[in-house]
Amino acid sequence: MDALSPREELTVEVDVPASQSTGSQSTYFDELYRHSDDPWKLREGWYESRKRSLTLALLPRPRYRNAFEPGCANGELTAELAQRCESLLAVDLHERAVDLARVRVAGLPHVRVEQGTVPSMWPTASGPFDLIVISELAYYLDAAQLETLAARIAASLTTDGTLLACHWRRPFAEALESADAAHALFDARCGLTRLAHHDEADLLIDVWSRDARSVAQREGLL
Repeated sequence: MDALSPREELTVEVDVPASQSTGSQSTYFDELYRHSDDPWKLREGWYESRKRSLTLALLPRPRYRNAFEPGCANGELTAELAQRCESLLAVDLHERAVDLARVRVAGLPHVRVEQGTVPSMWPTASGPFDLIVISELAYYLDAAQLETLAARIAASLTTDGTLLACHWRRPFAEALESADAAHALFDARCGLTRLAHHDEADLLIDVWSRDARSVAQREGLL
């Protein structure tokens, strides 16, 4: 499968209207990508490289059957997640990000990259997923959208499914919610057991699963 070929469209969930902030967010991302193909220094920055390593290390399983990564940006995390997944769907709001991510994962036939918004568009037909990664996305959503996102996640995970959320904790102008508030909502609404929590001044990572066993228990060490 050619990573740059046309893909099936995301399922449109018509009961969830797109946020009124979508237009302003699109303008924000237009400006970022106008100046750089890597506006967050995902390729070159040690912060981002280290964050990806932490993200991958906190996943409780070595392999996943079918994963979903909304908000994939230019595909740096996507390319590394692909090494742990049999099938991976990555989505981003911005057309330029989608183009860049498709180039980044070109040659990986088990990875698809689509353009779409979350949670107003949700890939129901591509699920269920045993891994959903919400990375640097949730703070762009308002409280109602986060509630909807949590419901979509809960409805889309397999019986052994994992949710990982990873977010920048410092305030910035475009953030509608804090990382801490978003993670607290996932903890309360998704009906999952939290397996891991990584807490820094800059960064918050949480991992939840329907399989409450620890990594050692999964390995048969206990």
